[in-house]
Amino acid sequence: MIMFKDKKMGPTVPQLVVIGYVLFIFVNNVYAGVTSSFIRSEWPSVDIPLDNEVFAAPDGYNAPEQVHITQGDYDGKAVIIIWVTPTEPGSNQVRYGKSDKKYDFTAEGTVANYTFYNYTSGYIHQCLVSDLEYDTKYFYEIGEGDSARSFWFQTPPKVDPDASYKFGIIGDLGQTYNSLSTLEHYIQSGAQTVLHVGDLSYADRYTYHDMGVRWDTYGRFVEKVQAYQPWIWTAGNHEIEYMPYMNEVVPFKQYLHRYPTPYAASKSSDPLWYAVRRASAHIIVLSSYSPFVKYTPQYIWLEAELKKVDRKKTPWLIVIMHTPIYNSNSAHYMEGESMRAAFESWFVKYKVDVVFAGHVHAYERSYRISNIHYNITGGVSYPVPDKSAPVYLTVGDGGNQEGLASRFNDPQPDYSAFREASYGHSTLEIINKTHAFYHWNRNDDGKKTETDAFVLHNQYWNKSLRRRKLKKNYLHAIVPTLEQLNQL
Repeated sequence: MIMFKDKKMGPTVPQLVVIGYVLFIFVNNVYAGVTSSFIRSEWPSVDIPLDNEVFAAPDGYNAPEQVHITQGDYDGKAVIIIWVTPTEPGSNQVRYGKSDKKYDFTAEGTVANYTFYNYTSGYIHQCLVSDLEYDTKYFYEIGEGDSARSFWFQTPPKVDPDASYKFGIIGDLGQTYNSLSTLEHYIQSGAQTVLHVGDLSYADRYTYHDMGVRWDTYGRFVEKVQAYQPWIWTAGNHEIEYMPYMNEVVPFKQYLHRYPTPYAASKSSDPLWYAVRRASAHIIVLSSYSPFVKYTPQYIWLEAELKKVDRKKTPWLIVIMHTPIYNSNSAHYMEGESMRAAFESWFVKYKVDVVFAGHVHAYERSYRISNIHYNITGGVSYPVPDKSAPVYLTVGDGGNQEGLASRFNDPQPDYSAFREASYGHSTLEIINKTHAFYHWNRNDDGKKTETDAFVLHNQYWNKSLRRRKLKKNYLHAIVPTLEQLNQL
């Protein structure tokens, strides 16, 4: 079993050195947008065979499996624990406490199962564990008798503007050998929570009974991570599973049974869009495949949620969605245009720091740009530099079986800072209320390689600081090598 490091996150001396170096090269160098020439050469994009050990069910009769957790409330003092018992319902109870094997508290959950064509799921348990203490390690146990299993998780620091925290960002993961490489590299990152930008299992690449089977294998595949730390997820197109040929016409049916969200805590009317606050971040989760134009529930909710954001308490405003609204890859080009037209002006008005998306199976980072002055009768019709706009990051490169999107539009548009068709994951390490450090880590033929990085300046707390003149290339920096650091 792979275990996470038990530590409180904060900037280390090497990290501060790297941050200082990146700041130095921001000021002293000029970069144009970069299209990486790296070509991946290893591991075809095929799903791992069903008999592989990464999909093995745990030992014991009716042992809990596919264990995963997510945040269970608005402010990080609760988790939802989800697991599956394959044979019979069994116990709904979670036993938990602050010491290993010493469980002073219990919580009772619910259980249900579902059918999808000729597949019947196992018994899916969901249990809300609430009233937790901040910044505390909890141990928990589920199951009965010799089949009981134990795990642990760490609650975040209390909501505070100076709380440091490290997020991982993963998208379009799937269950290939490339997916496994991404997971293993992410575990090494020291991040504490994943923001998953959609397209989880890719079970819809199968048909009939096999679709449900591949949801089960995915759940076992990611358990070694998801049982120990919360993942905050959104739904992608591969979660829709609208299958009239099987008389399955309820969108997101399997996803919603398996991946609950704390949507009611943010006054959302639907589990597909919601918000949470965690440490110093306010995270807004949008649904690219639910109605979002004016007068729809998602539109009305987002308008109200943005007004609730208090940057004095949660200075970092992060949005995640599946379909990118800025994308210079030929794959899914301009599919996010309608959401851009609906929401981009709000992103600028409320000074969103960063927007993470997936869908395109490649990596891309934008400069701070906007296209909010265009309309069908006049105005600028292309993106322009905008210091109030977010940075847009496409991270649909987790490793799924559809392969990489290697065809970028040529020439590279001015708004695009860096792009590469490789598998990988990202991290966003919040240092304090003014600065965060972002990394994109390429799975370089099986080896983790830090490839793209920048220092993110908070849009709210840096507004009163002396700011550099905005240049279209102001954000680009490749992670420095050890040789370069030694030259400082």
